[in-house]
Amino acid sequence: MYHFFYQYNPKGATWGDGTLSWGHSVSGDLVNWADVGNALDPTSPFDANGCWSGSATVLPGGRPAILYTGIDANRVQVQNVAFAKNPADPLLREWEKPDCNPVMPMPADVTGNNFRDPTEAWRGRDGLWRVGVVAEVGGVGSLLVYRSADFLRWERNAAPLHASSRDVPVLECPDLFPMAPPGAAEGLEVSASGAGVLHVLKLTDFAKEDHYMVGRYDDEADTFVPAEPERGDDPGNWRRLDHGHVYASKSFYDARNKRRVLWAWVDENDGGGVARGWAGIQAFPRAIWLDADGKRLVQWPIEEIETLRRKRVGLQWATEVEAGGRKEIAGIVSSQADVEAIFEIPNLEEAETLDPKWLQDPKGLSAEMGASGRGGVGPFGLLALASGDLEEHTAVFFRVFKHDGKYKVLMCTDLTR
Repeated sequence: MYHFFYQYNPKGATWGDGTLSWGHSVSGDLVNWADVGNALDPTSPFDANGCWSGSATVLPGGRPAILYTGIDANRVQVQNVAFAKNPADPLLREWEKPDCNPVMPMPADVTGNNFRDPTEAWRGRDGLWRVGVVAEVGGVGSLLVYRSADFLRWERNAAPLHASSRDVPVLECPDLFPMAPPGAAEGLEVSASGAGVLHVLKLTDFAKEDHYMVGRYDDEADTFVPAEPERGDDPGNWRRLDHGHVYASKSFYDARNKRRVLWAWVDENDGGGVARGWAGIQAFPRAIWLDADGKRLVQWPIEEIETLRRKRVGLQWATEVEAGGRKEIAGIVSSQADVEAIFEIPNLEEAETLDPKWLQDPKGLSAEMGASGRGGVGPFGLLALASGDLEEHTAVFFRVFKHDGKYKVLMCTDLTR
């Protein structure tokens, strides 16, 4: 069984006040899910004001453990542990919190009450467990590393694994995981290490975006050497994991299919969550691996998505669409569809030259060159979720640019309509 834990307020569609729990659903295929009741609720002094973000780790012998951030009775962020009460239960419906909580109290040098979001734990070659926790240390967003022999008593390393510039005081939802060699699509379990193993360090800007850096992690010194040091210490200048309104991603190693799977949370920005009674969704899980250059992640929806397909609409066109022209794709009435489209462009000579600085801000470029402004080659693409008069629609479009003797394609969405 796959187990999915998520922040959940059983009393409303907002964060709530002291009611945040851990929802828990299970699946046999990562597609069809069943709710099995909350795994964690705020029932103790060390999590009296909510059970917030964290991660699960499977200990030797198959016993799952959860490390999570609790906001205690004094509204201080602390790190707690919980264990599956009956590891033989395939649904893992009951969890117990030992009396030794919190296992990581708030450190004295943490400022702003920003100390949260423990990662999945991994084991070094010395046999000790390690976990990363983000914290604001003296006004600097940092990733602290704690070590433990028994998963109950944790000691903090003297030096952080990462410290940002002072412009980034708050980080969230860290992830550190090993990757197979560049170009290999399989994943590695979280404690994999060695001379040839690259790691990905992912950090989330406070309530904004997920960024990552590939590098080499030394599990003896607990240091991380980035593959692209020129990008600096500010994660906002690292490679972006996703474009669009997604946040707080988390990955895991799927031992059944030997792949690393990425989850991403799509949070609300339309203000309708309270009226609907729910807010936010989980995007479909994707497999991720390293590109051939060893610096960039490649992703694709997991193959189980194929089981969701119910109807196929096939169109063979020999139609030329002039500038400003449109052609309706009939037969699709669902609000969710996979689309495979082939655009044949007869001439790329008029493609504009790409300014290298645009590569630092694709989102800004997408907004500046929206779907309504004509370019050298483009925009062309699809109008999705369109009203009959096309007054309302979402444009998914492409533009082609010349760059270093080759071409780059910009893929955008335009939500202004």
